[in-house]
Formats: sequence, C-alpha cells, structure tokens
Amino acid sequence: MIKRTLLLAAAAAVLAPSVAAARPMTATDMHMMRRLGAPEVSPDGRTAVFTLSTTDLAKNRRNNVLHSLDLTRNGAAPQPVAGAEGAHDAVFGPDGALYFLKGVGERDQLHRMPIGGTAQVMSDFGADISGFKLSPDGRRVLVWADQRDCPDLACAATTFAAKEPGSARIYDQLFVRHWDTWSEPGTKSRIYTFDIAGGKLQGFGTRVTGSLVGDTPSKPFGGGEEIDWSKDGRTVFFALREAGRIEPTSTNLDVFAAPADGSGEPTNLTPDNDGTDTLPTVSPDGRTLAYVSMARAGYEADRQVLKLRDLASGRVTALTQGWDRSVGSIAWAPDGRSILVTAEDTLEGPVFRVDVRSGKVTRLTAEGHAGNVHALPNGGVLYTSNSIQAPDDLYLIRGRARPVQLTAVNKALLAELDPITVERFSFAGANGDKVWGIKVKPVTSKTLPIAFVVHGGPQGSFGNGWSYRWNPRAFASLGSGMGVVSVDFHGSTGYGQAFTDSIRNDWGGKPLEDLKLGLAYATANDRQLQADNACALGASYGGYMMNWIAGQWSDRFKCLVQHDGVFDARAMAYETEELWFDEWEHGGKTYYEDPAAFERWNPVNHVAKWKTPMLVITGEKDFRIPYTQGLASFTALQRRNIPSKLVVFPDENHWVLKPQNSIQWYREVERWVGRWTGSQPAQ
Repeated sequence: MIKRTLLLAAAAAVLAPSVAAARPMTATDMHMMRRLGAPEVSPDGRTAVFTLSTTDLAKNRRNNVLHSLDLTRNGAAPQPVAGAEGAHDAVFGPDGALYFLKGVGERDQLHRMPIGGTAQVMSDFGADISGFKLSPDGRRVLVWADQRDCPDLACAATTFAAKEPGSARIYDQLFVRHWDTWSEPGTKSRIYTFDIAGGKLQGFGTRVTGSLVGDTPSKPFGGGEEIDWSKDGRTVFFALREAGRIEPTSTNLDVFAAPADGSGEPTNLTPDNDGTDTLPTVSPDGRTLAYVSMARAGYEADRQVLKLRDLASGRVTALTQGWDRSVGSIAWAPDGRSILVTAEDTLEGPVFRVDVRSGKVTRLTAEGHAGNVHALPNGGVLYTSNSIQAPDDLYLIRGRARPVQLTAVNKALLAELDPITVERFSFAGANGDKVWGIKVKPVTSKTLPIAFVVHGGPQGSFGNGWSYRWNPRAFASLGSGMGVVSVDFHGSTGYGQAFTDSIRNDWGGKPLEDLKLGLAYATANDRQLQADNACALGASYGGYMMNWIAGQWSDRFKCLVQHDGVFDARAMAYETEELWFDEWEHGGKTYYEDPAAFERWNPVNHVAKWKTPMLVITGEKDFRIPYTQGLASFTALQRRNIPSKLVVFPDENHWVLKPQNSIQWYREVERWVGRWTGSQPAQ
C-alpha cells in the first residue's frame, strides 16, 4: 500500500562536467536563465517563432528577443528574427507573414513583416492594448484593451464628463480592487475589431461585446485563449463574466458568439450553466466549437470537462465527462478527428489526445509539465515542457515516436550547477487514502536539514514542474544543502475531482494529517534527511498552513516561513476580493451567515499556543490575501516574544515577480532557515 518510486535520476548530472566542478544554484541563477515564451507555428508547420527573454538585473526587468526555429531540420538552433527587434506576441498570418506588437513612440503598435522582409506599421492605436488576434483570412484583426464604455477603441466618438476635483476613488459596488489593481468604475477589458486594407487598420475599431458589461479576456489572468474566430471571419467567440453586484461572488463565465462587425448583440451559448465556461476553440472545418465547462457555480477549482457544440444545431456533447481529470488547454488536430489537451495527473502535467468520436483519452507525454501545445499539419505535436530539473524548452512528437527535445536554451548555465535528484513517494494519508509527495535533494553523501514546503491554492500541486517563484531546486541549494520535501495533501489537483473537493470545509483537518503522515514517512524511509532538523515553508494556502501549524503542530519545526497566508479567517472573509473562493471553501455561505464554518479552522484562535520562530513575508499590492493579514501575524509573534521577522515588498502582489525582489526574498529565506537549522550559506 505504501511504495516509493524513483521519478528522475540526477538528469542534471548529464549536463554537469563533474559534481566537484559544479556549484549550488542561486536565486540569481534562476533569474538569469533564458525564458522561452509561448511558440507560434507557421501555416505550413515548418517554422516556430517565440521569444527568448533575458534578465537585466541592473534595470530590474526582462528583455525579450524574437527567435525562429526551423522545425524541419534536425539539430536546428533558435535564430534571432532580423528586423523584429523589440517585437512581442508574434503570430503567423494566413499569408505566412509575421504579425507582432512593437513600440512606436509611447505605445505598442501592430506590425506586419514578411519572413526575411521589412516590418511595416499597420496601426495607430489611440490607446494601450493588451493583445490581438488575426481572423483566419487575415482581413480583420481583433484587439483587446482596458477601456471605458466606448463604441470604438480610441473613444473618438465619446465625450465624458470632467472628473470632479479630488483624489478619492468612489465606488457603489464591488469589485473595489482585484488581484493587485484598484478598479476604475466603468473601465473593462473590451474587444474591438478592425478591418485591414492596404496593409493598414481601418477606422477606430468596432466593439464586439455590444451592451454586455464585463471583462473579456477575464481578469486577472485571462488572455487570447478565451477568444476565437469563426473560420469565415464573420463571428467572434469569447468568454465573459457579466459584471455587476454579483461579480465578486460569481464564477459564471459564459461563452458568447457575436458578429465581428458589431452589427448585432452577442448571443450567450451557455446560458444554462452557472459555472465557468471558457476556452472557446473552433474546429478546423469551422463546424464545431470546443470549450471547457465547470458544472458547479462559485467553485473555481471544479473539474473542467471538454465539451463540443455543433454550431449548426446547437447540440452539445460532454466529451470527457467520463475522464476524472480537468482539461487545461485545447488544440484541435488538423483533421478534426482528435483534440490535444493538457491536464494535471499525479505530480505531472502531460499532453493527452482525446478522440472526438469516442472520447477515448491517450497520454502522449510522460514526465514534466507541458504547455503551449500545437498540432502540426504533418500530424506532429509541438509543445513546451519543464520540470523541477529545468525550465521550458521546445519538444516535438512525430507519430508514435518518443518526444524529441528541440532546444536547450539554458544548457550552458545548467551545466555549471550541482545536480539534484527528484524522487516521488506515496503513503497512506488521511482516511487511508493514497497521497503522493516529492523529495528534491542535492547529490551528496551528507545528511540534510529539511525544507518542508507546502503548496498554495489550496487546489494545486507541488509536482514535477519549474517555477520562477517557489522553486524546489533553489530550495535544495539553500545554505549548505537542504532536503526538500512536499506533500500533495487532500485538496491537491491531478488525483481526481473527489480528492480535490475533499478540502472544502476542512482546511486544517485532512491536509494537516497528510502533512504529518507524509513527513513522517519521508524521514522514516530516507536516512539522509535530518528528521529533527526541519523548517516548514508555505505561501497563500501554504502560508495559512504555517499559521495553522504554529498553533496545532508547534513542537515539530525549528522555524516557519509564512508568505501571504491567512491569519484571521473573519478578516479575510471581508477583505479579499474574489469572494466566491473564500465562501465556497467554507461551505458556500458568508461569514455572517455561518461564522462557525470560518472559525473552525481559524489560526487567530490558537495564537496562545504559538512558539515556533516565524519569518513573515507579504506584498502591499496583494489584494487576494491583503498584507494586513501578514502584519497581524507578525504582531501576534512579537507580542508573544517569539523570534520573528517581517519582510514587506511595497511593489509586489500575491507573488514576488521582480528579479531583484525575488533574489532578496531568497536571501531572507536562506538566512532565516540557516539561522534555525544551522545550515550555512554556500561560500
């Protein structure tokens, strides 16, 4: 019932000339790695384009350079695209030319560049835009931008009343703020179409969403995957959650169809489902619309079922209803007979093929976290993949052959770094259920103090994927080396929907039991781990768990690192912005309707038992779990005379993203963990 499985041997050792010549990976190394952006593929399937970005630490920013790769030539290397300096969001048009955004003056403008030719400016946008999408015939372009209630992108035909004197923000409904931004009443992400004639965009743009009020793409993370064109270019499909007083409590995104010329009102294609419907993707023959759908309203982590809508009859088929995994992306095969999807599955993020007629699911990849999937005209599959060992590279599947790695954009830097081992294990967790975990260790004969890392979400996973924020390989390199242990407790994703659902109303119950049992199993079966010398670390829900552990498991760890964690469930219920999340997690009611559900697992009620030293980290722009929660946690620690430290980033949100800030974050964590475990920073 309990077993231990080797996931990956020290693959990095293949790249390293020798262990003795290598060195531990630092947070600076992590940020200096080149990042491969989402690829796009030419209509003939012969060329891919993508950005490779590098970090300018002095300017605290990343720089993107557009590259191309010949997919027909074995061993081809990415080449910078001449004439596209500063370009981003590049795509191929139906004519084979590149279309991309590039700065002209103070704003990005749309450009067209034939391969090997000269880029020509196509637009004169009167507003900043967020993205664009070409119609299949190349005769129109759709753009999206944050804009007020205007029928055109430039608001050229709209006059607004002058703003009254004073700096106040004034609201009469939620959202007041969302993720990391204060809302501007009346401003939404809106989509507009332009005709193209003579190589130029015509007019000021036509709004497609009609009288609908809401963000498309959705905020804060939606993008072009939520929008698609019909094959004849006459219709735009998009996902939108209508705004209003219910918006902060609703996950009800619907898929709409609207005339591309703005001549009519959008039609709601999914009015009967109060859960999320999104990722509209038109089939190659234009007859079928694929999308994903969640059945339960108010639940952002419900299973996403792949559905097919016959556009002529309106008939809908739930293609993956019998597959207990959540579809994360959609890419039609060129012949329309199958669909490529990604989904989390037991610590991995594979690519799967779904047969359109039968719904049969076939796994195409093994280890790693795949994304940005493209089905090629010759039947091949191009995608990106990363792992704990390394960030994204491009891979290609040809027929039934094993995937081939096409790029190694960080080979030289990875070769300088100490190899690591990645091992996964399973054990009997709460209720006797099988629970999985991962261990990451440097290759050494020494015993290692433990970094016990708890993932956020809580519906998430610390599986076999690369992160530029909470990076297991970087944690393994802290001090003189750490053994990193994580557990995918009840509530994690990739194990079926019932396992994911099981955390609802049980934040401090089964998950804590899994963490206890998982750490006990890992240390009992690995003598290299120093069982009595561990610190626990977590962010978001993981940060909540640090506060919960402080009151419920206070004798286990030498120290805690709590990042943006919930400290007081009552305050959180009234301070957070996406209310649907907090209310669903505590049974579906508000705090004032059912305070007991929130108080049952509330860390603030157990501060009297706190005694473990804690590092508290927060961002002032975090509106998901507001920074006041971190201040309150630090105040509790200080008033109890518990060794503690507070780190506040005034320019970061729920995540620490700026390179210099991230490096500082790791430096503070390394000092804190080293202080209490005796692990000294590498010289």
